Amino acid sequence: MSDPLIRIAEALERVSPPPMSAPDFGAADAFVWHVSPDRLEPVPRVSRIGVDLLVGIDRARDILIENTRQFARGVPANNALLWGARGMGKSSLVKAVHALVAAEVPGLKIVELQREDLPSVTRLLRHLRASDYRFLLFCDDLSFSQDDQHYKSLKAVLDGGIEGRPENVLFYATSNRRHLMPRDMIENERSTAISPSEAVEEKVSLSDRFGLWLGFHPCDQDQYLAMIRGYCDAHGLEIDDDELRAEAIEWQATRGSRSGRVAWQFFTDLAGRRGLRL
Repeated sequence: MSDPLIRIAEALERVSPPPMSAPDFGAADAFVWHVSPDRLEPVPRVSRIGVDLLVGIDRARDILIENTRQFARGVPANNALLWGARGMGKSSLVKAVHALVAAEVPGLKIVELQREDLPSVTRLLRHLRASDYRFLLFCDDLSFSQDDQHYKSLKAVLDGGIEGRPENVLFYATSNRRHLMPRDMIENERSTAISPSEAVEEKVSLSDRFGLWLGFHPCDQDQYLAMIRGYCDAHGLEIDDDELRAEAIEWQATRGSRSGRVAWQFFTDLAGRRGLRL
C-alpha cells in the first residue's frame, strides 16, 4: 500500500475506531467511561471518605446502603436520584456506600458516566450486560438545559427500551435539582405552550423514573461542627472544643455558607496549619 493510502486508512480508523474489546472488569472495582474511542478506564484508587464520616444525612445514608445491598445480592432494587443542597455529600455518599457494600458482597463495581457522554450509554450498557459482575452506574451533577436532548439517552438506563435495563446495572445520579431542569425553564415552557400541562411532562417525568428520591438539605451549625470534629477524631488531630468552634464558625462566615464541603475545606486548612498529613 502506498504512503497516501496508508495515511487515508489511518485517518479513517481515527474517525471510526474499531469496537472496544471486552473489558477486564477484574482489574479494579471502579471504572470511568470515556468515548472517542470507547473505553472503560480502571480507577485503582477512588477518591472517597468512609461512610461513618458523613454526618447529618443519616436517613439518606441508611436507605441508600440498604438499596445497594439488595442490588448486590441480586434482589430487586431501585435507581436513585440524590438531589438537593450543594456540598452536602451526595456524590461522597454514593462512593462511600459502594465501598461499604463491595466489601460485604464481592463483585460489585462502580462505573462513572459523564453527563455529556449520555448519548453513548447504549454502547456502555452492551458491555455491562455481558458481564457477570454487578454495576452501579454513577452520573454526578446531572441536569439538563433548555435545548439539551441528552435526557432522552438517559431513558435507556432507566427504562431500557425493548430489551429492558440490564439486570446487573443500577443507576445512581446526583443533582442540585429535584426535576433535573431549572425552575424558570419549567415555568417558561408552561406559559408559552399550547398545552401547558404537557409542555414539560417528558422532561419532568424523567425524575419520576427514579424509584428513590433522596433529598439533601443545608446543615445547621451543630451538624457543621460535628462534621469537623469527626474529621479531627478520624485523623488524630487534637484541638480544644472551644478553639475548634471559634475557628470553624469564623471560617464558615467568610464562606457565607455551611455544608459538608465547607467543613472538609476548613479541616484541610486546619490540618495543614498543624502539619498533619492526610
